[in-house]
Amino acid sequence: MAAGAGGAALGRAALAAPLVLLYYGFSIGITFYNKWLMKSFPFPLLVTLLHLLLIFGLSALARALARCRSGRPRAALSWADCLRRAAPAALSTSLDIGLSNWSFLYVTVSLYTMTKSSAIIFILLFSLLFKLEEVRVTLLLVVLLIAGGLFMFTYKSTQFNAQGFVLVLCASFLGGIRWTLTQILLQKAELGLPLSISEKLFRFHEAGMLFSLEICILFLATRLLGDRLSLLNWLGFAVCLSGISLHVILKAVNSKGEKALKLHKEASSDPDLELLLRHTERGEEEEEDVETPQQH
Repeated sequence: MAAGAGGAALGRAALAAPLVLLYYGFSIGITFYNKWLMKSFPFPLLVTLLHLLLIFGLSALARALARCRSGRPRAALSWADCLRRAAPAALSTSLDIGLSNWSFLYVTVSLYTMTKSSAIIFILLFSLLFKLEEVRVTLLLVVLLIAGGLFMFTYKSTQFNAQGFVLVLCASFLGGIRWTLTQILLQKAELGLPLSISEKLFRFHEAGMLFSLEICILFLATRLLGDRLSLLNWLGFAVCLSGISLHVILKAVNSKGEKALKLHKEASSDPDLELLLRHTERGEEEEEDVETPQQH
C-alpha cells in the first residue's frame, strides 16, 4: 500500500511540476513586464483600462462557451445587486491594479514586491471589521511582524521613492478591501456564486510557493535591474515573510479545526455518516500497523 501511495504521489508531483513552472513564469514575468511597459509607455491608467476591457471580453466569451457546452443558463445578477454588491469590489479591484501600475513609474521591483506584501495587513484589518475573523493575539503578532519587516526594508533605502511607495501602499489598502469584499460577495448563496470559492478552483494554499516566488522576484530584480538591497533590507524581508508564514499556518490550523468540527457535527446527526467515519479511521489505523514493521 505504501509503495502504491508513494507512486501516486510521485505521479501527481510530475503532473503538477509543469503547472508550477508556468505559474512561476507568468507571475514573475508579469511583474517585470509591467515595469518595462511603464518605462516605454508611461500611461498606467490607460493600460489598466485596456487590461480590464480585455478581461471583460474574455469573461463574456468564457460564459458563452460554458453556456453552450452545458446547455444551462449561467448565474446572472440584477442591476441592483451589481451596483450594491459587485460594484464596490470591482471599483477597489480596478483602483488596486491602476495604482500598482502607476507606482512602477517611481519604485523598483523589489520595493514594489515588499510593499505589496503589506496587503495581508489590510486584509486582516478589514476581515476583523466585517467580522470575518476574530480578534486574537496571534493576529496582532502577524501585523507587527509584517509592518516591522516593511519598515526595516524601506529604512534608509538608497532607492526609496516616497511618491511611489505611497501609491503601492494605497494599492495594498485597496487590495485589502478588494479581497474582503470579494469573499463576502462569493459567500452569498442567493447570488449563485459559491462555486467560485471551491478549493478545486483555487488551491493556492502553499505558503512555500508564495515565499519562493517573492524570493525569485527580488533575486532577479537585483541581478537584472540593478536593485540595491542592504543587509538590513534583507533582514526586513525575512521578518516580513515570517509574519506572512505565521498567518498562513494559523489559517491552515483553523481551517482543519473547522472542517473536523463540521464533520463531527454532521456525524452526530447522521448515524450512517458516523459509521463511515469510524470505518475510515479504523482503516487508517490498520494501515499504520502494517507499515510500522516494514520501517523497522
